[in-house]
Amino acid sequence: MRFCSIFSQLLQIFPRHEFQQAVVATKAERHARGFECWEQFVAMLFCQLAQAQSLREVCLGLASYQGKLCHLGLKAAPARSTLAYANEHRAAQLYEQVFYQLLARCQQAAQHQGQGAKLRFKNKLLSLDASTIELCATVFDWAKFRRTKGAVKLHLVLQHQGYLPTFALITEGCRHEVTVARTLCFEAGSIIVMDRGYTDYQWFAALTRRQVYFVTRLKDP
Repeated sequence: MRFCSIFSQLLQIFPRHEFQQAVVATKAERHARGFECWEQFVAMLFCQLAQAQSLREVCLGLASYQGKLCHLGLKAAPARSTLAYANEHRAAQLYEQVFYQLLARCQQAAQHQGQGAKLRFKNKLLSLDASTIELCATVFDWAKFRRTKGAVKLHLVLQHQGYLPTFALITEGCRHEVTVARTLCFEAGSIIVMDRGYTDYQWFAALTRRQVYFVTRLKDP
């Protein structure tokens, strides 16, 4: 039976022909030096899934699968210097296109999944929220939050049909969520669900004028 690891199954989510189209469109292999973009992508995806802490750990981890790397589209495990050079010099636009290719497939799958949901709304249902992500202040000194803590804030709009985010923004940790919410544009007829941290009556009035519905909790008197 043909060897097929979980990792190689995950890679099947990214069709090689679509990936190569993005490579050509962004001219990402202009200075490839024999190390293809697909090989870099596989190595860095392995880095994320294996929670590797260094490029050396990535390269040694892949080298331990020698003989099976062909199923991942690799000729051999990359050298640390080769992977470091590719990460430093290759344009990020390639992986931006790969992200949107994957997002389009997820949205299509979510649309079909939502058609069979037991609880369905006639209007588009969205959840709006923000989460503070604490960071080590000594390592991330740019992420000012409190005297001894650093943080960033993730602002997210989640569409309940398929549970895919339609908007995501990372700001400094002290940014209030309602300041970001005021910049968002929602389709008429949408239903926005949010907590009372978004209480802003002028913004509520603006949503009403745009025929956007919202559900929230009032602040304590």
